[in-house]
Amino acid sequence: MTSDYMLGIDTGGTYTDAVIYSEEHGIVAKAKSLTTRHDLSIGISGALESVLSESAIDPTSIGLVSLSTTLATNALVEGQGGRAGLIMIGFGPEDLKRDGLADALGNDPVLFIAGGHDVHGNETPFDAAALEAALPELSANVSSFAIAGYFAVRNPAHEQRARDIIRRHSGLPVTCSHELSSKLGGPRRALTTLLNARLVAMIDRLIGSAERYLLDRGIYAPLMVVRGDGALISAGEARLRPIETILSGPAASLVGARHLTGLDDAVVSDIGGTTTDVAVMEAGQPRLDQDGAVVGGYRTMVEAVAMRTFGLGGDSEVRFDDRGLAAKIALGPRRLVPLSLAAALHGTAITDVLERQLRAPHLGRHDGRFAVRTGVPDHLAAGLQPQEAALFQKIGTVPLPLDQLISFTQQKATLDRLVARGLVHICGLTPSDAMHVLGRQGQWNREAAELGMLLAIRQKDGAGQPIAKSAEVLSQLIVDRLTRQSAEVILSAALAEDGLADVEPAKSVLIDRALRRQSGIARFSLSLDRPLIGLGASAGVYYPAIAEMLASDFAVPEDADVANAVGAVVGQVRSSVAVTVTSPEEGLFIITGGGDSERVADEEKALVAARHRATGLARARAEASGAIDVVLLLKEEHDAPEIEGRRKLVEARVTATATGRPRTARS
Repeated sequence: MTSDYMLGIDTGGTYTDAVIYSEEHGIVAKAKSLTTRHDLSIGISGALESVLSESAIDPTSIGLVSLSTTLATNALVEGQGGRAGLIMIGFGPEDLKRDGLADALGNDPVLFIAGGHDVHGNETPFDAAALEAALPELSANVSSFAIAGYFAVRNPAHEQRARDIIRRHSGLPVTCSHELSSKLGGPRRALTTLLNARLVAMIDRLIGSAERYLLDRGIYAPLMVVRGDGALISAGEARLRPIETILSGPAASLVGARHLTGLDDAVVSDIGGTTTDVAVMEAGQPRLDQDGAVVGGYRTMVEAVAMRTFGLGGDSEVRFDDRGLAAKIALGPRRLVPLSLAAALHGTAITDVLERQLRAPHLGRHDGRFAVRTGVPDHLAAGLQPQEAALFQKIGTVPLPLDQLISFTQQKATLDRLVARGLVHICGLTPSDAMHVLGRQGQWNREAAELGMLLAIRQKDGAGQPIAKSAEVLSQLIVDRLTRQSAEVILSAALAEDGLADVEPAKSVLIDRALRRQSGIARFSLSLDRPLIGLGASAGVYYPAIAEMLASDFAVPEDADVANAVGAVVGQVRSSVAVTVTSPEEGLFIITGGGDSERVADEEKALVAARHRATGLARARAEASGAIDVVLLLKEEHDAPEIEGRRKLVEARVTATATGRPRTARS
């Protein structure tokens, strides 16, 4: 690259990381700052100010800025996001039952409108009047819209008309399904579009926060964002298609893992505050999931690394099952704000309450738990039910203990809905607190962690005994549970890659015996066929025990804590476009995808036109995302059986992929 320095940023659920990197010197400086979800600019500016200070470079010498994030992934795993209105054109209510669309929709509104097209792009009349009549009420109760039209990938005209109407009447962000995928499968495309719409505001705030800081510091370099397959896209493209940033952080971590370790074949496991992300790397490249990324239990149409994301991290909720003779510990999938972190931010507002609860003669049902607003803009709280709005008003920016917030059982479910909307955080006991008690982490408030553990050990198991003898013993039990669950999720991902997705390590007696090294006449053992690379700020304290349990070699690179940020600046821009040619009747060939439908009478001319359209659009999109020195790769798939001795083209799919290095301020 012609510019000396590149700036990599990774905004995770707990920390925002930053690195200054150059091709000549590698990592020049690195820094961390707490991610401030209520105002992302605080965490971003904190990390960037620190890394600029440490590097002592002139900010104007930075030629490229690249951003990766786990915010979209975390939001989907935790069931969070803005309220979106789904517009289904040409579909019926029965289509909600497919591909998990009804579950994903939840209580968000859906409107069915007449219209859509057939497989060849021919239309059914679009009912614009019905959409316009419904918009006043819909617009008042959502923060964004998602539009999915029947066979919109073959003809997007009705989605585009609906988009223009919604923008004219509401001014709210709108996502069209044809903008996200060229693959058939309406309900799953609608699901992907719905999730995209929910993420628009979150990613817009993130990119806007980064852009404002860069402008204030005189950094005029292009801003890129890591996509879920590890490629880079421009910030403008990421704003339009934030769904493509799901698995952005994990994808960047894979690129970073390869760069930091030099290992070509490995299982890469990245533990963060909210999730553990596991993927397989072969020949220096991450495996891609051609069927679409699965996040939060939903299979999307986003091509991304074949990453399995599990709700397990340092900030996972600690849950106790006291129904057996011995209490059992489970972690996640929900993220809590650790008590140690809450006290570091809010001081005695946390510790005074924990001490009061410890002085009480009996353990309260909600002891050790607090609620605090996330600080998202007020308009994202649109559509709250009266009981939700009433409870939300009681919660402020200083954590409020749940024993003072919740007066009756039904309010707990109401609070959970506020958490799911991303409006409220719950503070409580996590593995990060256990690590503070054990002295293996020390960046936050150890006193609050100890008080939380002392409260927790007041719980009784089925035999009427405390669940642990001391705060230290319970902390070790929690860490041991994290080690075991981490081994299980790594195995789950590895088995799925081996075609054994139906094997559940957590329920397998044989895997349990192997992991526990249980003796017997028949001995069981298992290991990975390649090294385990541990990434994340806490990788060094967790992964030695995890690798030992898996009987595998492991590597935790020196800069494992900023692997995502490193991956963000060493990636490339890549854009793919698919164009389809179908032949509904003899002598007629229809070109769809990447623009308006086109009819041609000759097969070879249709294929030539499809190639030209695909390559031209792929190059244009790559260059729009800041790529230079673009290289094109063309791939074709033909479905052309012989019928009565003659070849008959049913469908041809032409895919063009344009790859190039990102443009810098001086290139």
